[in-house]
Amino acid sequence: MEGDDCEFHYGDGTNEAQDSDFPTVERSRLQDMLSLLGLETYQVQKLSLQDALQISSDSVRNWAPQAPRDLPWTFLRKLQALNAEARNSTTVVPDTPPDARPVEKESQVEEIVYWDTADDVSADIYSFSELPTPDTPVNPLDLLCALLLSSDSFLQQEIVLKMSLCQFALPLILPDSENHGHTFLLWALRGVTRTWWAQPPRGVGGLREDSVVLPRAPTFAFVRMEVSSNSKSQLLNALLSPGHRPRACFWHRDLSVGTGPREIADGLVEISWFLPSGREDLDLFPEPVAFLNLRGDIGSHWLQFKLLTEVSSAVFILTDNVSRKEYKLLSSMKGSATKCYFILSPCRGKRNTNLRLLGRLLPVLRVDHSHVLVKVSSTDSARFVHRLRSIVAHVARSPCRRLSLEDMAHAARKLGLRVDEDSEECQRAKARMERVTGATRGALRLQGDPGGTAAQVDRELRQAPWAGGPAGVLQDFITGLGSPSPGEKQYFLRWMEWGLAWAAHLRPRQPPEPAAALRAKPGAAADASEPSRPEPLALEHFLREMGQLYEAESCLVEAGKLPAGQRRFAHFPGLALELLLTGLPLELVDGTTLSAPLRWVTGLLKELHAHLGRRSRLVVLSALGVPGTGKSTLLNTMFGLRFATGRARGPRGAFMQLVTVAESFSQDLGCDHILVIDSGGLIAGALATAGGRFELEVSLATLIMGLSNVTVVTLADTRDIPPAVLQAFLRLEKAGHMPSYQFVHQNLRDVPVPGPKPRDRWWLLEQPGDVSRATVQADRQADGLRTLAELAFCDPEKLHVWHIPSLWHGVPPMAAVSLGYSEAIFELKRCLLENIRNGLSNPNRSVQQLIELVRRL
Repeated sequence: MEGDDCEFHYGDGTNEAQDSDFPTVERSRLQDMLSLLGLETYQVQKLSLQDALQISSDSVRNWAPQAPRDLPWTFLRKLQALNAEARNSTTVVPDTPPDARPVEKESQVEEIVYWDTADDVSADIYSFSELPTPDTPVNPLDLLCALLLSSDSFLQQEIVLKMSLCQFALPLILPDSENHGHTFLLWALRGVTRTWWAQPPRGVGGLREDSVVLPRAPTFAFVRMEVSSNSKSQLLNALLSPGHRPRACFWHRDLSVGTGPREIADGLVEISWFLPSGREDLDLFPEPVAFLNLRGDIGSHWLQFKLLTEVSSAVFILTDNVSRKEYKLLSSMKGSATKCYFILSPCRGKRNTNLRLLGRLLPVLRVDHSHVLVKVSSTDSARFVHRLRSIVAHVARSPCRRLSLEDMAHAARKLGLRVDEDSEECQRAKARMERVTGATRGALRLQGDPGGTAAQVDRELRQAPWAGGPAGVLQDFITGLGSPSPGEKQYFLRWMEWGLAWAAHLRPRQPPEPAAALRAKPGAAADASEPSRPEPLALEHFLREMGQLYEAESCLVEAGKLPAGQRRFAHFPGLALELLLTGLPLELVDGTTLSAPLRWVTGLLKELHAHLGRRSRLVVLSALGVPGTGKSTLLNTMFGLRFATGRARGPRGAFMQLVTVAESFSQDLGCDHILVIDSGGLIAGALATAGGRFELEVSLATLIMGLSNVTVVTLADTRDIPPAVLQAFLRLEKAGHMPSYQFVHQNLRDVPVPGPKPRDRWWLLEQPGDVSRATVQADRQADGLRTLAELAFCDPEKLHVWHIPSLWHGVPPMAAVSLGYSEAIFELKRCLLENIRNGLSNPNRSVQQLIELVRRL
């Protein structure tokens, strides 16, 4: 690895370096901050992803936090909704008399709450005097660090993933003063996948998609030495922003509520990337470039600074003064291969001293005066940023150190930092994943046509290798699921998802225009005549194999060909249920055949019924629509779920996930859990091109809508309901089923769209498009044309049609999720939950009733 042979002459013994960073007073400061935020109870039993995703009374109201302990939950709720203002929730509304409160403008976002430390009689008055006071909001970085330190590995991963979608800088090194150490967050970042335009030196460019921990890229670190009048984070944001599109990746002191001093976040290292889109007017650099930001002074956090100098292509040091202390500090970097640049804002009266010491320092660091940039208040900021950007581009073009995050983690281990991925559970799970993914698709023998499965299993059961159960790859997979450690099981499943994705890594795609290819294209996605792509091996194929074995074995038992006492696969539904309970989507309808394995699904629901016990009241919420209309992303944003998104990975059949309702809210809401079903994209376009698959899709839509208390139908065009959905509406009406539904039209073309209007609703209900008209005529030839408004369950006076703004604010991959999209999804979620609570959707069902519905439909 380039740069690994670099010698440093400062510091010997990395453990001592870590301990020296944290005096005893700092450890008590962390505990006080955790206590202030109500997180002290999560230091032994960490906060889990399931805890964070529970539906509570807060899910149906957009309220300002009333006390410091509300802040973590408000931040998590907004982050789950991909709200770009999630960091603004770190201040709270003052609890003052109404007549003493200032009048707020309607557009005001931030609110401040005062709290009284006298409420906590055990509070240490001396430590609290230096912590946030009523006049000082909790710093967003302190909140983030406290929350990450209180979360398990899987919630940390979810937090980082959502921050990435909001285009926030991500935590890379997490300081932990209480335990004398720092953690390199490799595992937390491994789940972040990004797409960018890759242009090889020769040949045609294309889109590349990868986990951010894998690509090697030039990396630039920005650090502060003692005091600097210039803000690193503000400078980085300007560096990452095209002139007309300001970004706020890194939080800095001039943002709305970022003025509170950091209490526990000093020593935090953040990372962000610039990723090219293929558009010359937007691409600041032709390749991915990483930027690191160390919070705090390098003298107090020398270990982090030492790591940054070992992994970066260049380091930019911001300071106002180069005194003898700073000279001695930086002289210890003698021999480093890392390029150093200084950004100075000289103090008045110290100009000569600065120049003299700097002149002596530059030869030691083997740099010249071109590596010294001066920025004072009179400096033209735009020209300065342009010069800084030119330096970054020049270093990136020249031979320089290029490391991946995996390479950086290796360097961190050498310095004595903890790497979160090095836990025994995580490494055992990784080793098992590598054994499983080393096989090919041929190891899974029962994929495809269910018709011949029973006969095949009958043959397999009579062969010696099956005497103890499934063999080979599938057995390794099942053993991983049966791990006695819940943590190791979750690690195994995450590793399996990534391992299978890497094994099926597609070649770069070549769209006609780079920027448009990074956006959803409903027209192209809806083309039913497009040849289907080969389905890459994924987790659902292993679970489908288990389901086929269970289904076929059940058939043999029912036919009397196999004694019930000799069943070997009866425990499979229980194993699959544990995955559902940990947040993994389970296949309800086979995506290859569009058939529902009745016995397997029934077995799953029976296991669910037994597990839930008294808390078995369910509401089923589903989503249907054509590909590219954002239904999976909508569900994920609404409930924090993990349905696959994107054209290449979106669901083909139907998948389900379980969302828990907090016990304190279940009585009010009228259910204990919400079962969310996401379906594969339905055919859009003329029925003549749909072929025989259309009838299968109608059956799929009928099954899903029949099981659901409420269905969300996503539309590419406000004039056309997907034909399979309309046909399913008609069939369910004949059967006496009255579905509750919401239509969602997402603006995919970045054109401003007004809110829902009665005219829009009547247009959809009374003026069907050509495809909808053909569908109704095919079903109602005897009665003539019927419109959706004529169906008994359609009430045009109720709000059934939602207009959702575009997902992205700007051009991907550097675009953040738009605030309008996040707020619209929250409002839709609030409306759905209110309808459930007020009984406007179909009444909730028990799991047993759901089993009967599955059998009937």
